[in-house]
Amino acid sequence: MNEFDFLREQAVSEDLIKEILEFRKEYTVAADAVGRVQQPAIHFYGKETLEMAMAALLQGENLLLTGPKATGKNILAENLAYIFGRPIYNVSFHVNTNSGDLIGTDTFEDNQVKLRKGSIYRCAQHGGFGILDEINMAKNDAVSVLHATLDYRRSIDVPGYDKIDLHPAARFIGTMNYGYAGTRELNEALVSRFMVIDMSPQNEETLGFIFREMFPDAKKAAVDQFIGLFLDLQLKTANSEISTKSLDLRGLLGAVKIIKTGLSPWQAVQMGIVNKTFDIFEKEIVEDVVNTRIPRDWTKEDVYE
Repeated sequence: MNEFDFLREQAVSEDLIKEILEFRKEYTVAADAVGRVQQPAIHFYGKETLEMAMAALLQGENLLLTGPKATGKNILAENLAYIFGRPIYNVSFHVNTNSGDLIGTDTFEDNQVKLRKGSIYRCAQHGGFGILDEINMAKNDAVSVLHATLDYRRSIDVPGYDKIDLHPAARFIGTMNYGYAGTRELNEALVSRFMVIDMSPQNEETLGFIFREMFPDAKKAAVDQFIGLFLDLQLKTANSEISTKSLDLRGLLGAVKIIKTGLSPWQAVQMGIVNKTFDIFEKEIVEDVVNTRIPRDWTKEDVYE
């Protein structure tokens, strides 16, 4: 199933699909950037969210995806880039990310000082989709670069070199979680440069879709228990009974994957979920939740056909 078949299966607006196909036809990808057009590991499930995001991007807007952990922000960003047929340029913000990391830095090559282009520069040049991960960890030096890049000017002034205009197909998708260490409130000037989508927590339907797509040979009874485990942990997180450390959808999917090697489901879930927290009391709570869903005597045959 290709990306458009999947959109149609969710009854996404045919008008939006038609406009995206025209967008892809108009903006081809340069040969040296084709390798960055990446098919995501799984499709994003959520008609309303997809339609909002696609409509904004078609009109030249940038997106900010907000919400708690494990709501699919990065999966959506990767799916959007692939749907639009654009190369991906990832920027993971942290306390040491500065303007040089985004635009580029001087390097000495062939007895000359040259610019080693940063991710934002290359994204602007090739009409890519820049995924700005954990944008609320960006410090002021990096934010100043984003201001000019994201607003109506759509340009980057490279000190000592030149000003470059963004390729007309270039878009930026920021993601941010609430309450992570090192994060801060985004200033109004930066938020105003985005259309914002507040991502909903996972539910039984969306999790069921993810598990069916990734593990079509898994037994329904087992899948139901893994889904129930994630929803139980999500509820405890929402009620502040535990932190978000063990609410790790990637970890849970990884655990289900390694069960295929013959490892017991309990051991796999320990690595993917339980051991993500290092607080002994919290770990006991998480283990209790796991015990209600994943029997210790389960084997690979209890999970897979």
